[in-house]
Amino acid sequence: MAWQPRDTSHSSALGPGNTGPSLADPRPGNGNHSVRNAVLHPTCGAQAFAVIPAAANGQPHKHTQDPYVTGTSVLGITYKDGVMLASDTLGSYGSTKRYKSIDRLVRVNDRVVVGAGGELSDFAYIIKLLDELATDDFVADDGVQLAPSEVHSYLQRVLYNRRNKFDPLWNSLVVGGVGPDGRPFLGTVGMIGTAFTDAHVATGFGNHLARPLFRERHRPDMSEEEATKLLHDALRVCYYRDKQSINKFRIITSTAAGVKLTEPFALETNWGYKAFVDPTANATGAW
Repeated sequence: MAWQPRDTSHSSALGPGNTGPSLADPRPGNGNHSVRNAVLHPTCGAQAFAVIPAAANGQPHKHTQDPYVTGTSVLGITYKDGVMLASDTLGSYGSTKRYKSIDRLVRVNDRVVVGAGGELSDFAYIIKLLDELATDDFVADDGVQLAPSEVHSYLQRVLYNRRNKFDPLWNSLVVGGVGPDGRPFLGTVGMIGTAFTDAHVATGFGNHLARPLFRERHRPDMSEEEATKLLHDALRVCYYRDKQSINKFRIITSTAAGVKLTEPFALETNWGYKAFVDPTANATGAW
Protein backbone atom coordinates (compact mmCIF):
# COMPACT_ATOMS: atom_id res chain seq x y z
CA MET A 1 0.00 0.00 0.00
CA ALA A 2 1.35 3.41 -0.96
CA TRP A 3 2.18 5.82 1.84
CA GLN A 4 -0.75 8.10 2.60
CA PRO A 5 0.04 11.39 4.40
CA ARG A 6 -2.33 12.54 7.10
CA ASP A 7 -4.87 15.07 5.83
CA THR A 8 -4.80 18.31 7.77
CA SER A 9 -7.54 20.76 8.55
CA HIS A 10 -5.10 23.56 9.25
CA SER A 11 -2.64 24.68 6.60
CA SER A 12 -0.09 27.26 7.67
CA ALA A 13 -0.25 28.71 4.17
CA LEU A 14 -3.99 28.55 3.52
CA GLY A 15 -5.43 28.86 7.02
CA PRO A 16 -7.96 26.72 8.91
CA GLY A 17 -10.72 24.95 7.04
CA ASN A 18 -8.74 24.46 3.83
CA THR A 19 -7.52 21.18 2.40
CA GLY A 20 -4.19 20.61 0.79
CA PRO A 21 -1.12 19.14 2.50
CA SER A 22 2.45 20.18 1.78
CA LEU A 23 4.01 19.82 -1.66
CA ALA A 24 5.67 16.57 -0.58
CA ASP A 25 2.58 14.56 -1.52
CA PRO A 26 3.63 11.53 -3.58
CA ARG A 27 0.13 10.32 -4.38
CA PRO A 28 -0.24 9.92 -8.17
CA GLY A 29 -3.31 10.96 -10.06
CA ASN A 30 -5.72 8.45 -11.56
CA GLY A 31 -4.86 9.54 -15.10
CA ASN A 32 -8.55 9.66 -16.07
CA HIS A 33 -8.72 13.20 -17.44
CA SER A 34 -10.95 12.54 -20.44
CA VAL A 35 -14.25 12.19 -18.61
CA ARG A 36 -16.29 15.37 -18.56
CA ASN A 37 -16.82 16.81 -15.04
CA ALA A 38 -14.48 14.22 -13.53
CA VAL A 39 -12.46 15.24 -10.47
CA LEU A 40 -8.94 15.93 -11.72
CA HIS A 41 -6.00 14.82 -9.59
CA PRO A 42 -2.48 16.13 -10.12
CA THR A 43 0.03 13.55 -11.30
CA CYS A 44 2.64 14.99 -8.95
CA GLY A 45 3.01 17.58 -6.23
CA ALA A 46 0.23 18.65 -3.87
CA GLN A 47 -3.46 17.92 -4.02
CA ALA A 48 -5.70 20.40 -5.78
CA PHE A 49 -6.77 23.32 -3.59
CA ALA A 50 -10.33 23.20 -2.24
CA VAL A 51 -12.03 25.81 -0.08
CA ILE A 52 -14.49 23.26 1.31
CA PRO A 53 -12.68 20.22 2.77
CA ALA A 54 -15.83 18.08 2.75
CA ALA A 55 -16.16 18.51 -1.01
CA ALA A 56 -12.76 16.89 -1.52
CA ASN A 57 -14.08 13.72 0.11
CA GLY A 58 -17.41 13.67 -1.70
CA GLN A 59 -19.31 14.74 1.44
CA PRO A 60 -22.00 17.40 1.63
CA HIS A 61 -21.04 20.79 3.04
CA LYS A 62 -22.73 21.33 6.41
CA HIS A 63 -23.34 24.59 8.24
CA THR A 64 -24.15 25.08 11.91
CA GLN A 65 -27.65 26.50 11.45
CA ASP A 66 -28.51 26.36 15.13
CA PRO A 67 -26.50 25.43 18.22
CA TYR A 68 -27.51 22.09 19.74
CA VAL A 69 -25.34 21.30 22.77
CA THR A 70 -24.26 24.56 24.37
CA GLY A 71 -22.47 25.99 27.38
CA THR A 72 -23.37 29.20 29.16
CA SER A 73 -21.26 31.99 30.70
CA VAL A 74 -17.48 32.11 30.99
CA LEU A 75 -16.02 34.66 33.42
CA GLY A 76 -12.50 36.04 33.39
CA ILE A 77 -10.55 38.48 35.57
CA THR A 78 -6.97 39.63 35.91
CA TYR A 79 -5.23 39.87 39.27
CA LYS A 80 -1.79 40.64 40.64
CA ASP A 81 -0.08 37.43 39.50
CA GLY A 82 -2.02 36.46 36.37
CA VAL A 83 -5.46 35.58 35.00
CA MET A 84 -8.39 33.46 36.23
CA LEU A 85 -11.20 32.02 34.11
CA ALA A 86 -14.26 30.27 35.49
CA SER A 87 -17.29 28.40 34.13
CA ASP A 88 -19.68 25.64 35.03
CA THR A 89 -19.41 22.16 33.49
CA LEU A 90 -22.86 21.90 31.91
CA GLY A 91 -23.59 21.04 28.29
CA SER A 92 -27.25 21.81 27.64
CA TYR A 93 -29.21 20.02 24.93
CA GLY A 94 -31.72 22.77 24.29
CA SER A 95 -33.19 23.37 27.75
CA THR A 96 -32.23 19.90 28.96
CA LYS A 97 -29.28 19.74 31.34
CA ARG A 98 -27.85 16.80 29.46
CA TYR A 99 -24.07 16.65 29.99
CA LYS A 100 -22.86 17.70 33.43
CA SER A 101 -19.11 17.11 33.25
CA ILE A 102 -18.00 19.10 30.19
CA ASP A 103 -14.72 21.01 30.43
CA ARG A 104 -15.13 24.38 28.74
CA LEU A 105 -11.80 25.70 30.04
CA VAL A 106 -8.68 24.42 28.25
CA ARG A 107 -4.93 24.91 28.47
CA VAL A 108 -3.31 25.90 25.18
CA ASN A 109 0.29 25.99 26.43
CA ASP A 110 2.22 26.92 29.57
CA ARG A 111 0.99 30.51 29.48
CA VAL A 112 -2.35 30.59 27.60
CA VAL A 113 -5.84 29.40 28.58
CA VAL A 114 -9.12 29.57 26.65
CA GLY A 115 -12.73 29.27 27.78
CA ALA A 116 -15.83 29.01 25.59
CA GLY A 117 -19.57 29.38 25.71
CA GLY A 118 -21.87 28.35 22.91
CA GLU A 119 -21.89 25.28 20.66
CA LEU A 120 -19.57 22.64 22.12
CA SER A 121 -18.87 20.83 18.85
CA ASP A 122 -17.60 24.09 17.34
CA PHE A 123 -15.42 24.57 20.41
CA ALA A 124 -14.02 21.06 19.88
CA TYR A 125 -12.98 22.16 16.37
CA ILE A 126 -11.32 25.29 17.80
CA ILE A 127 -9.43 23.14 20.31
CA LYS A 128 -8.19 21.02 17.39
CA LEU A 129 -6.82 24.10 15.62
CA LEU A 130 -5.09 25.30 18.80
CA ASP A 131 -3.62 21.84 19.39
CA GLU A 132 -2.11 21.93 15.91
CA LEU A 133 -0.51 25.31 16.59
CA ALA A 134 0.80 24.12 19.96
CA THR A 135 2.22 21.02 18.26
CA ASP A 136 4.05 23.21 15.75
CA ASP A 137 5.62 25.10 18.67
CA PHE A 138 6.64 21.84 20.31
CA VAL A 139 8.17 20.42 17.11
CA ALA A 140 10.19 23.61 16.55
CA ASP A 141 11.78 23.00 19.98
CA ASP A 142 13.12 26.56 20.17
CA GLY A 143 11.63 27.46 23.53
CA VAL A 144 9.14 29.87 21.96
CA GLN A 145 5.42 29.50 22.64
CA LEU A 146 2.40 31.42 21.45
CA ALA A 147 1.65 34.43 23.63
CA PRO A 148 -1.95 35.06 24.80
CA SER A 149 -2.22 38.15 22.60
CA GLU A 150 -1.23 36.04 19.57
CA VAL A 151 -3.83 33.37 20.35
CA HIS A 152 -6.43 36.11 20.81
CA SER A 153 -5.61 37.65 17.42
CA TYR A 154 -5.56 34.23 15.74
CA LEU A 155 -9.00 33.27 17.07
CA GLN A 156 -10.39 36.63 16.02
CA ARG A 157 -9.23 35.94 12.45
CA VAL A 158 -10.60 32.38 12.49
CA LEU A 159 -14.06 33.41 13.70
CA TYR A 160 -14.22 36.38 11.33
CA ASN A 161 -13.15 34.12 8.44
CA ARG A 162 -15.95 31.67 9.19
CA ARG A 163 -18.46 34.48 9.60
CA ASN A 164 -17.57 35.71 6.10
CA LYS A 165 -18.35 32.23 4.75
CA PHE A 166 -21.81 32.44 6.40
CA ASP A 167 -20.78 29.38 8.40
CA PRO A 168 -19.89 30.83 11.80
CA LEU A 169 -18.38 29.00 14.71
CA TRP A 170 -21.13 29.44 17.28
CA ASN A 171 -18.92 30.39 20.22
CA SER A 172 -18.02 33.26 22.51
CA LEU A 173 -14.42 32.82 23.61
CA VAL A 174 -12.34 34.17 26.48
CA VAL A 175 -8.55 34.13 26.08
CA GLY A 176 -6.24 34.76 29.01
CA GLY A 177 -2.66 34.29 30.07
CA VAL A 178 0.61 35.92 31.00
CA GLY A 179 2.62 37.53 28.22
CA PRO A 180 6.38 37.31 27.66
CA ASP A 181 6.72 40.59 29.57
CA GLY A 182 5.03 39.03 32.62
CA ARG A 183 1.88 41.17 32.33
CA PRO A 184 -1.59 39.56 32.47
CA PHE A 185 -3.61 39.51 29.24
CA LEU A 186 -7.37 39.00 29.01
CA GLY A 187 -9.61 39.31 25.97
CA THR A 188 -12.78 37.98 24.42
CA VAL A 189 -13.82 37.07 20.86
CA GLY A 190 -17.42 36.88 19.65
CA MET A 191 -18.84 34.49 17.08
CA ILE A 192 -18.61 37.04 14.24
CA GLY A 193 -15.05 38.07 15.06
CA THR A 194 -15.70 41.07 17.29
CA ALA A 195 -13.00 41.26 19.94
CA PHE A 196 -11.71 43.43 22.77
CA THR A 197 -9.44 43.23 25.79
CA ASP A 198 -10.17 44.33 29.36
CA ALA A 199 -9.24 43.71 32.98
CA HIS A 200 -12.41 41.60 33.36
CA VAL A 201 -14.66 39.98 30.75
CA ALA A 202 -17.66 37.65 30.59
CA THR A 203 -19.75 35.89 27.96
CA GLY A 204 -23.47 35.13 27.80
CA PHE A 205 -25.59 36.08 30.81
CA GLY A 206 -22.36 36.78 32.67
CA ASN A 207 -22.17 40.07 30.76
CA HIS A 208 -25.31 41.21 32.59
CA LEU A 209 -24.97 39.36 35.90
CA ALA A 210 -21.25 39.14 36.69
CA ARG A 211 -19.66 42.24 35.20
CA PRO A 212 -21.52 44.67 37.50
CA LEU A 213 -19.82 42.86 40.39
CA PHE A 214 -16.49 43.03 38.60
CA ARG A 215 -16.84 46.78 37.98
CA GLU A 216 -17.59 47.35 41.64
CA ARG A 217 -14.99 45.11 43.27
CA HIS A 218 -12.19 44.34 40.82
CA ARG A 219 -8.70 45.77 41.39
CA PRO A 220 -5.57 45.10 39.31
CA ASP A 221 -3.56 44.37 42.48
CA MET A 222 -5.94 41.74 43.84
CA SER A 223 -4.40 38.70 45.51
CA GLU A 224 -5.24 35.20 44.31
CA GLU A 225 -7.54 34.68 47.32
CA GLU A 226 -9.43 37.90 46.61
CA ALA A 227 -9.77 37.06 42.93
CA THR A 228 -11.07 33.58 43.77
CA LYS A 229 -13.62 35.03 46.22
CA LEU A 230 -14.84 37.50 43.58
CA LEU A 231 -15.25 34.74 41.00
CA HIS A 232 -17.13 32.56 43.50
CA ASP A 233 -19.59 35.39 44.22
CA ALA A 234 -20.09 36.06 40.49
CA LEU A 235 -20.60 32.35 39.73
CA ARG A 236 -23.15 32.13 42.54
CA VAL A 237 -25.17 35.02 41.06
CA CYS A 238 -25.02 33.42 37.60
CA TYR A 239 -26.24 30.13 39.07
CA TYR A 240 -29.16 31.84 40.82
CA ARG A 241 -30.34 33.67 37.70
CA ASP A 242 -29.34 31.53 34.71
CA LYS A 243 -31.48 28.41 34.23
CA GLN A 244 -28.84 26.96 31.88
CA SER A 245 -26.28 26.76 34.70
CA ILE A 246 -25.57 24.12 37.35
CA ASN A 247 -23.78 24.24 40.69
CA LYS A 248 -20.63 22.56 39.45
CA PHE A 249 -17.75 24.82 38.48
CA ARG A 250 -14.08 24.86 37.56
CA ILE A 251 -11.50 27.65 37.67
CA ILE A 252 -8.35 27.75 35.54
CA THR A 253 -5.44 30.00 36.47
CA SER A 254 -2.54 31.20 34.33
CA THR A 255 0.52 32.72 36.01
CA ALA A 256 4.22 32.99 35.24
CA ALA A 257 4.61 29.64 37.02
CA GLY A 258 2.23 27.86 34.61
CA VAL A 259 -1.40 26.81 34.27
CA LYS A 260 -3.51 25.25 37.04
CA LEU A 261 -7.04 23.81 36.65
CA THR A 262 -9.08 23.14 39.78
CA GLU A 263 -11.16 20.07 40.39
CA PRO A 264 -14.94 20.55 39.99
CA PHE A 265 -16.55 22.18 43.03
CA ALA A 266 -19.95 23.37 44.22
CA LEU A 267 -20.79 26.66 45.94
CA GLU A 268 -22.91 27.16 49.04
CA THR A 269 -26.28 28.64 48.09
CA ASN A 270 -29.23 30.13 49.94
CA TRP A 271 -32.69 29.82 48.42
CA GLY A 272 -34.44 31.37 51.40
CA TYR A 273 -34.38 34.93 50.12
CA LYS A 274 -37.83 36.53 50.07
CA ALA A 275 -37.69 37.15 46.32
CA PHE A 276 -36.96 33.44 45.76
CA VAL A 277 -39.71 32.20 48.11
CA ASP A 278 -42.42 34.31 46.43
CA PRO A 279 -41.04 35.49 43.09
CA THR A 280 -44.43 36.73 41.80
CA ALA A 281 -45.30 38.86 44.85
CA ASN A 282 -44.71 42.15 43.02
CA ALA A 283 -45.41 40.94 39.49
CA THR A 284 -48.83 42.17 38.43
CA GLY A 285 -50.76 39.59 36.44
CA ALA A 286 -48.46 36.69 37.36
CA TRP A 287 -49.70 33.43 38.80
